[in-house]
Amino acid sequence: MFHEWLPKSFVYLRQYDRKLFKKDLLAGITVGIVALPLAMAFAIASGVSPEKGIFTAIVAGFLISALGGSAVQIGGPTGAFVVIVYDVLQRTGYEGLSLSTLLAGLLLVFLGFFRIGSWIKYVPYSLITGFTSAIAVIIFSSQMRDFFGLSINKLPASFIFQWIEYIKAFPSLHVPTLAVGMGTLICIYLLRKFFPRIPWGIASIVLATCATSFFHLPVETIYSKFSSLPTMLPKPQWPSLNVPFDKLPEIIRDSFAIAFLGGIESLLSAVIADGMLGTRHKSNCELVGQGLANIGSVLFGGIPATGAIARTATNVKAGAQTPVAGMVHALVLLLVLVFLSPLVNQIPLAGLAAILITVAWNMSEMEHFFRLVRSPTSDTAILLAAFFLTIFVDITVAIMVGMVLASFLFMKKMSAHSKTIPFEPTSEFPEKQDLDSIQRKQVPEGVEVYEMQGPFFFGSADILQNLIVNFTKPPKVFILRMRQVPFIDASGVQALLEFSKQCKKHQTVFLISGIHGQMKKDLETFKLTRRLGEEHVFSHIDEALTKARLLLEISEK
Repeated sequence: MFHEWLPKSFVYLRQYDRKLFKKDLLAGITVGIVALPLAMAFAIASGVSPEKGIFTAIVAGFLISALGGSAVQIGGPTGAFVVIVYDVLQRTGYEGLSLSTLLAGLLLVFLGFFRIGSWIKYVPYSLITGFTSAIAVIIFSSQMRDFFGLSINKLPASFIFQWIEYIKAFPSLHVPTLAVGMGTLICIYLLRKFFPRIPWGIASIVLATCATSFFHLPVETIYSKFSSLPTMLPKPQWPSLNVPFDKLPEIIRDSFAIAFLGGIESLLSAVIADGMLGTRHKSNCELVGQGLANIGSVLFGGIPATGAIARTATNVKAGAQTPVAGMVHALVLLLVLVFLSPLVNQIPLAGLAAILITVAWNMSEMEHFFRLVRSPTSDTAILLAAFFLTIFVDITVAIMVGMVLASFLFMKKMSAHSKTIPFEPTSEFPEKQDLDSIQRKQVPEGVEVYEMQGPFFFGSADILQNLIVNFTKPPKVFILRMRQVPFIDASGVQALLEFSKQCKKHQTVFLISGIHGQMKKDLETFKLTRRLGEEHVFSHIDEALTKARLLLEISEK
C-alpha cells in the first residue's frame, strides 16, 4: 500500500554493493564540483548571498536524493526559481520568502500523499517551453550589471526597468570587470568545444579566479561584496512568523507558485533521467521528497530547491546508479564549505555572471522555441502567452493564463472533432484499448504493433513513456498505428521524439502508420515526418508491415 511513497534510496540500498558505491562516489564528486559555482550563481542572481545557495544545495540536495522517488535526481537551487525568488524578496523580504517556501514544501508533501504527481502530465509542453525560455531571458538580463561592472545600487525586478537602468548606467562600464566576464565566456566556449569531459563551470571559474588574483584586477569578488563565507552550516531554526498580516495573501500565492514550479521542474528532470538511464521514477514519492527538502532548506537558511535538469544529466553521464550519488554530491559541497571557503571567497562576480549567461543560453531552448512558434495556432498561442507574461508580468500569472488557455483551446479542438459514426468492428482489426497490442498472424516475430486511439495531446503525452523498456526483449521493429488519432499537439510530438530516441537506444526501428488527413497536416506543420525520416512514416499498416519484413530480412543477412 505504501510502496509508491517508499524512497528510491531505500529500494536500492537493499541490494547495494561496493561496485555500485564506486560508480556513485565518482559521479557524486563530479556533480558536486559542477554544482558549486552554479549554487552560488543562482543564489546571487536570486538576490540573496552566495552561502544560501550552498546551504540549499547541501541540505535540499541531500534530502531530495535520500527521500525522493528518482534514482539519480540531483536537487538544489535552479535557474527556474531565480525569477520568482527575486520577485518575492523585493515584495516580502527573506522572511516572506522563507514562509512561502515552507508553505510550498508542505503543499508538495500534501500533493504527493494525495497522488497528484501524475497530474503534472496535464501541463502542455508549449507552456513549459514558454516560461522556461522566458526565465532564460530574465536570467540573462539580470547578469548585465555584474558582467559589465555597472554602478547600480539596487537592480529593479521588472525586466523593462532593468534595461532602463542599464542604459542610464552604461557610462560607468568597468573595463577590467568586462574583461574577466568576456574571458570567462571564451574559456567556457573553448572548454565545451574542445574538452567536453572537463566540467566547464568549475574549470572556467578556477581560471577566472587565478587570473584575477595573478594580475591583481580591481574587480568585485564574493568577499568584497558579501564578506567571508561561513565555514559550517548554520543551526536549524524555524523561519520567523513576524510577517505583516496584509502580506499573507501574497505569501500564500507565492507558495503555490513555488510548489507548482518546483513540482514541474523536479518531475520533468526525473522523466529526463529515466529516459537516459532506463529507470522509472515514483512521481508522488518525488513530490513528497521535494516538499521535505524545501522545508529542510528553509530551516538551514536556504532558498527554494527542485530537481536540476543539467546537474541530473551530468550525474547520469558520470556513471551514477543510485541516489547515493546525489547524497555524495551534497557531502562534497559541505566539505568545500568547511575547508575551502577562503579560496571560494576570491571568485570574481563577473565570472559567475558569465556562467549564468551560459546557463541562460542552455535554458532558452531556442531551437524548440522557434519550432513551436511555427506550430499550429493553439500551441503558438500558449507558448507566446507564457513567454511574454513571464517576462513582462509575472510567472504565476503566466502559468495560470497558460493553463486556462490550454484548457479552452483543447475543448475547442475536441468540439471540432466531435461527431457520430456507426461502429463497424472488423475481424482483421478488432477494437482495442489505448495501447493494446494488435495480435495478428500477419505480424512477424520480432515486430510489435500497437494502436493508439483518441487525440494525442498534453494530457496523454506520457502514454509512451518507458513502453519500450517494459518488453522482456525489445522488439526489432515497433509500429505505432495512429489511424484513430484525430490530432496531435506539441506535447504529443515531443513524446514521439522521445520515444523514437528510446527505440534507437534499444536498437529498435520505430515506424508510424495510419498517417493521413489532419494528422498528416499536423506532422508536416511540426516537421515531425522529416525529423523521424519519411521512410519511417506510412499512411497504411500494410506499408509499415512490408517495411518491417524488409528490415528483418536485412538484419538476418
